[in-house]
Amino acid sequence: MPNKLLRYCCNSDLVIYCVRCIIGFLIGYELYLHFPQYELFWTIISIILVISPEEKDARRLTGERFKANLIGSSVGLVCYILLVRQVYMILLGIILTSLICHFFKLMNVARTAVVALFIVVIHEQSELSYWVAVERFASVALGCLIGLSVTYVTGFIIRFIKDKLNIE
Repeated sequence: MPNKLLRYCCNSDLVIYCVRCIIGFLIGYELYLHFPQYELFWTIISIILVISPEEKDARRLTGERFKANLIGSSVGLVCYILLVRQVYMILLGIILTSLICHFFKLMNVARTAVVALFIVVIHEQSELSYWVAVERFASVALGCLIGLSVTYVTGFIIRFIKDKLNIE
C-alpha cells in the first residue's frame, strides 16, 4: 500500500505542485514572520509565480519564470528611477519588459514578467521612496530563488524515490 501511494504521488502533477507550493509558501511565510519590517509578502507571491504545475517541464518552466521575474522586477527598478508619472512608468515598463522577453525568447512567460514589473513599480501615493522599489525588487528576486530551489530540490527527491522504487 505505501509503495502504491508513493508511486501515485511521484507521478501526479497535482500532488507534486501542491507539495512544492506548500513548501515554498511555508519558507516565504517564515521569512515574512521573522522580518516584518520588510514587504516579504511579495516574496511569497513570487515563489508561487515561479513554481510550475506541469512536472514534465517543471525545471525548464521554473527557470523561464525565474528569468521572467528577474526581467520584470529589474525593468521595474529602472523605470522607478525615471522621474515621470506612475502611469508612464508602467506603460514604458510593459513595453520594455515585453521587448526584453521577446529578445530572450521568453514570450511564453512575459505575463509573469509584467506582474513582477507591477510589484516593483506600483506604490501607494504616500510612499515615493526609491527604497520601496529596491525592497520589492529584492523580495521578488528572493521569491524567485526560493521557488527555483524548491523545484530543483523536490525534483531531485522525486527522482531519487522513483529510482529506489523503479517507478517510471
